[in-house]
Amino acid sequence: MADSAEGVIRFEVEHETRMLDPRVHGETVALLSAWREVLARLGLVGRDPGRYQGAGYGNLSARLPPFGDVGRGRRRFLVTGSQTGGIPDLSLDHYCVVERYDPARNAVRSRGPIRPSSESLTHGAIYDVTPAVRFVLHAHAPEIWRRARVLGLAMTRREVVNGTPEMALEVQRLYRESQLSTTGILAMGGHEDGVLAFAATPDAAGETLVKTLARALAIPS
Repeated sequence: MADSAEGVIRFEVEHETRMLDPRVHGETVALLSAWREVLARLGLVGRDPGRYQGAGYGNLSARLPPFGDVGRGRRRFLVTGSQTGGIPDLSLDHYCVVERYDPARNAVRSRGPIRPSSESLTHGAIYDVTPAVRFVLHAHAPEIWRRARVLGLAMTRREVVNGTPEMALEVQRLYRESQLSTTGILAMGGHEDGVLAFAATPDAAGETLVKTLARALAIPS
């Protein structure tokens, strides 16, 4: 059975609670929050009492500078905080910065007014696999998820649980072994309705997600 748990942090978090600087992160937060509202209006992120036992679902992130020669596990990114799915309008208070992440140790180091999304290891894994990716959108799209094979999408193995080191490694495996580097979108086989889209810009990632949803809806039931 697919695992639908959302917002459950499965890794060790070393978190420093403090405010983020709007002069540094305000523009990126505004960009992510705008796309989050678009996805929320489409039902791809948010919280619905009738879905997933009422748990929030979906999260977004953006890589932060420096973008040069930064080693794996240290490619900093801004991410929506844990348990923010049901909040209509996100502000700076609902984001945090992931400073370091280590799937081998199942650990994340972060700072901000809120703890990081439960999918932070997976976001980090995507940033590690290619420096070209700057934005990751994790949405829940039943139509895409159920038709992933027909759509020709890469899909993680069903036994791999979301938010785990195994999921991070699985995403990287798919990037190496499938057409994922070209399509920029995958389905999470063990995470009910879960999909990930990523690109160099939020517009490109969002366009990929929405176009794939349209393709899925065009497939006869």
